[in-house]
Amino acid sequence: MSQEQLAVYEVFIRSNRGLDHKHVGSLHAESPEHALMYARDCYIRRSEGVSIWVVESTNITASQEDDIESFVDPMDDKPYRHATHYVLPDNVTGM
Repeated sequence: MSQEQLAVYEVFIRSNRGLDHKHVGSLHAESPEHALMYARDCYIRRSEGVSIWVVESTNITASQEDDIESFVDPMDDKPYRHATHYVLPDNVTGM
């Protein structure tokens, strides 16, 4: 198979139990099973992770940075929703 015929997979690695998976890169593979093996060989061959996810790139739907205004309402007209207007008691720390 040529490089153009192979599917592109996005690779996510979880470095330790309880942590989130992080995107670490992309690779070309014939199937999800091959993508998983290639990801193992490329990204965690020295025990850098405990879990691997591979997702075919065509299965990911993402927003564009320019479209963020249509997804997020900044609520600038509702300042009471921001914690900046509340007075904390002296014994409350770490906020």
